Amino acid sequence: MAPIRMIDVAVNFTDGMFKGIYNGKQHHVSDIASVLSRAWNAGVDRIIVTGGSLEESKEALAIAETDGRLFCTVGVHPTRCKEFEESGDPEKHFQALLALAKEGIQKGKVVAIGECGLDYDRLHFCPPEVQKKYFEKQFELAYATKLPMFLHMRAAAEDFCEIMERNINKFTGGVTHSFTGSAEDRDKLLSFHNMYIGVNGCSLKMAESLDVVRGIPVERMMIETDSPYCEIKSTHAGINFVKSLWPSKKKEKYDKECLVKGRNEPCLVRQVLEVVAGCKGITDIDLFSATLYQNTCRVFFPHDLDAAADALLAGRNESQ
Repeated sequence: MAPIRMIDVAVNFTDGMFKGIYNGKQHHVSDIASVLSRAWNAGVDRIIVTGGSLEESKEALAIAETDGRLFCTVGVHPTRCKEFEESGDPEKHFQALLALAKEGIQKGKVVAIGECGLDYDRLHFCPPEVQKKYFEKQFELAYATKLPMFLHMRAAAEDFCEIMERNINKFTGGVTHSFTGSAEDRDKLLSFHNMYIGVNGCSLKMAESLDVVRGIPVERMMIETDSPYCEIKSTHAGINFVKSLWPSKKKEKYDKECLVKGRNEPCLVRQVLEVVAGCKGITDIDLFSATLYQNTCRVFFPHDLDAAADALLAGRNESQ
């Protein structure tokens, strides 16, 4: 049986925690290299680094260029959409995003437009009208680049789906990541034939959350960490399904061989795989991970689909 291969579709490597900075205070050295080493050893073989603003997308691309297995997104997070207007020239800002996306495509690194969408939980950062305007605008980026979308939907399912509906022909497919919605929200998303749902620790907090995740077909799911956030905590409903563990130490006692307590990282996508398999009653974890891998390739790495399909086929034959 081939070893488990996973793609973490959401990692915030631009976050200060990966530079050793927590709440503005330096606790340890930048340690992306150690974090990546743990991820590759855990069976992760690709990571998508999230861009959430023009500047952050530039940084995400620079990080992605440091390793052949790193890729990134270009876009503006709903809570940061004010940057279009604060730039003084929203159209120029849009053109800068488009130019960056095109540069990243040429380098073989930018695989999606995003993180974009709607977040009505944090309206203090950006009012809904501004969010809606620039969510809609970013479909033009997807259309111009022919890239899929990396999406964010928090407490805004109705408006989100309405905008999606209007722009359904402008993009090839996408994932609504870090999903924490209701069963009704889930079903709305699944009604878009080219939409996948991204699951992480925040999707698996309570027994009700597990019920919602149980209803996402394996063929329409991706897994992610959204690190350094959204870790699976000991209080989470699915914690008993976790099999893979790593030693951890507090940031004050930093040790590069250990995880930093309270900071999520990509190797822990393995735990997401285990909890989702556990709550769905899936026993063939190899086949499950191969299906998720293929889903991810279908959207973000279509040129690698053959290899993913072959691996899936090999897994099926061995399990028969």
